[in-house]
Amino acid sequence: MITEKQKMLAGEMYNPSDPALVKERHRARLLFYKFNSLSEEHLEERQKVLYQIFENAGENLFVEPPFYCDYGSNIKAGKNLFMNFNCCILDVAQVTFGDNCMIGPHVQIYTATHPLAFKARNSGKELGSPITIGNNVWIGGNATICPGITIGNNVVIAAGAVVTKSFPDDVVIGGNPAKIIKTIDNH
Repeated sequence: MITEKQKMLAGEMYNPSDPALVKERHRARLLFYKFNSLSEEHLEERQKVLYQIFENAGENLFVEPPFYCDYGSNIKAGKNLFMNFNCCILDVAQVTFGDNCMIGPHVQIYTATHPLAFKARNSGKELGSPITIGNNVWIGGNATICPGITIGNNVVIAAGAVVTKSFPDDVVIGGNPAKIIKTIDNH
């Protein structure tokens, strides 16, 4: 029998009230509460807690508190990920960051979504779609990344952008909804 977690990770409708999922979210909340409450005098301990939240993170992970997520275990980070203050990742599906990513303050990354039809939405079930962010990406403050998005390598996302579709390598994107503003010559 397929579990609610397996459905969730497969992008199928799932029950978020499933006891196993509630337990996992509770674990994440305890960890990010601890992370967020540790002062600058406890940087080493704070870093250890951060790697408990981000179970699949490369070296040089740095996150400014406060930080929030659903599970943490569904976030995969390459090396040198920097995340500024007050970021939130709803990771009901996989969120993957490449190497050398910089995330501005108040960035919101949402894999979670709900059915459009009200009867299905009112059922209480949810679904999610993964997000992939390439290498060398800079996401400006207050940007929102919507479910099912792939961001190419070397992309700059302008502050306040609402990213509702995928984008290729080497572009600057911005606006609501985000669109290509210009191409970056990285050669």
